[in-house]
Amino acid sequence: MNCFMCKGHLENNGTTFMVDLGNCIVIIKNVPSQVCSQCDEVSYSNVVTKQIEKMVNMFRSSLTEIAIINYPITERNIIKDMCLVLKLRYVHMD
Repeated sequence: MNCFMCKGHLENNGTTFMVDLGNCIVIIKNVPSQVCSQCDEVSYSNVVTKQIEKMVNMFRSSLTEIAIINYPITERNIIKDMCLVLKLRYVHMD
């Protein structure tokens, strides 16, 4: 696959995604992505983009100013990470 910006070669890599929500900065580490070897432009698959949106939306009403979480994680781990950020106790119940 080629880069949308410069037509360079895209390589699979893990990157860090960051967004400022105004009340909270969300940093997601180890996000699967395609990075251009020529211009370093980063792109994400549709599946990864949807997962990023879900993860970011969980922190929209957060009281924390900075949230740092890891990708790839399950929905349960998103909640667990959010509890750690908010200093809440996580209880796993299956």
